[in-house]
Amino acid sequence: MQFLKLLLTWWNNQTIGTLWWTKRRGVLVGQDAQGNLYYTDRDGQSINGKPRRWVIYNGDVEATRVPPEWHGWLHYTVDETPDEAGFERRDWHQPHQSNQTGLETAHKPAGPKDAASYPAGYDAWKPE
Repeated sequence: MQFLKLLLTWWNNQTIGTLWWTKRRGVLVGQDAQGNLYYTDRDGQSINGKPRRWVIYNGDVEATRVPPEWHGWLHYTVDETPDEAGFERRDWHQPHQSNQTGLETAHKPAGPKDAASYPAGYDAWKPE
């Protein structure tokens, strides 16, 4: 079953193609606290003129699992990896939290809870 997931899906982990590409062309440049692995192209080749960079997730493929210090490197905002730059976690850095969209724990801005609590003279739009 694990082989079929590897062969046919991308959301469980890397695909066979990504695994093959990584083994053939990738150079491991670092790992984050969650176990995600970061690679760059061995030959520095890319279609945008910059060496290709990618991440192999340790578990679910979810973009929010890339910490900010590695996000900057992946998107060419900085050229040094967090290890090369000497990145240090500060006490005000928040721990990773998975994407909460659609869940009860998702952020909900302060405001009226229902139409009855809207200011006087304001009618909420309702579909026909």
